[in-house]
Amino acid sequence: MSKKKVVVSLGHEALGYTISDQWDAVKDTARALADLVEAGCQLTITHSNGPQVSMIHKAMTELRRIYIDYSPAPMCVCSAMSQGYVGYDIQNSLRSELLSRGISKPVSTILTQVTVDPYDEAFYEPKKAIGRYMSSEDAEIEIKKGNYVTEVPGKGFRRVVAAPKPIDIVEIETIRTLADAGQVVIACGGGGIPVIEQKHVLKGASAVIEKDCIAGKLASDLKADEFIILTSVEAVYTDFGKDTQAPITEMTVSQAKEYIEKGQFGEGDMLPKIEAAITYLENVPDGSVLITSIDKTNAALHGKTGTRISADCS
Repeated sequence: MSKKKVVVSLGHEALGYTISDQWDAVKDTARALADLVEAGCQLTITHSNGPQVSMIHKAMTELRRIYIDYSPAPMCVCSAMSQGYVGYDIQNSLRSELLSRGISKPVSTILTQVTVDPYDEAFYEPKKAIGRYMSSEDAEIEIKKGNYVTEVPGKGFRRVVAAPKPIDIVEIETIRTLADAGQVVIACGGGGIPVIEQKHVLKGASAVIEKDCIAGKLASDLKADEFIILTSVEAVYTDFGKDTQAPITEMTVSQAKEYIEKGQFGEGDMLPKIEAAITYLENVPDGSVLITSIDKTNAALHGKTGTRISADCS
């Protein structure tokens, strides 16, 4: 019997915010992922990289400031570095956890490129803040380089980059081949490395791709049976953070869209996840979406918590 194909999207809580945080966090994450493997899931995993890519970008920028012979690292290179670094920790922790349960299964990380449109509106109005806080003098230097910056009151200035929509996952056939061979695959980390096609050349773009957006596309492209989003909350809520907060146990795509119209989901947190779920279900209507937290994964698998989203009945 073929195993259920599942794409899992990991948020910041699965990785932590520093090197030492990540070292500890991935052990808990590995246990939750191993539970899914034991439950008969064939996993393809994607993850966030916000703190990690910002740390790398800051380190490379400071290196250039101190040693002028070093070239500054573009965002696409920082993204590639973060994919390798995060994938390394996840794959080793998960492999170790699986072996401790008597499960011998290859776990591999694929450095993944994602094509974007050079004329995407996001490039004309960058909004995604990255890297260190800068003084006004350093911000002026960035502006002279042609980069965009934004002021954060009381903290300084930060560079901002575009967050264009993904078009194609370049390594999708490699990911699919490994997944079909029964391997656990880690791919599209941090949204993937954004690249622009120029004839037969892929050129790195000064941008980032939203993790939730690419997770929905990855689940769609793989025709996954289930799309699991592991985040910081146990379930999706109405009136989140208010006295009237209430969990949503189940909803359809139409109901999700109604909640969006009513402004129920935060633009910087839950909304992108719900939009990713809708993208997936509109492409794979027989699929299912589960949103829950890392520590509640097992309970959510057994229907005890979490939020289930499904396509509308035909």
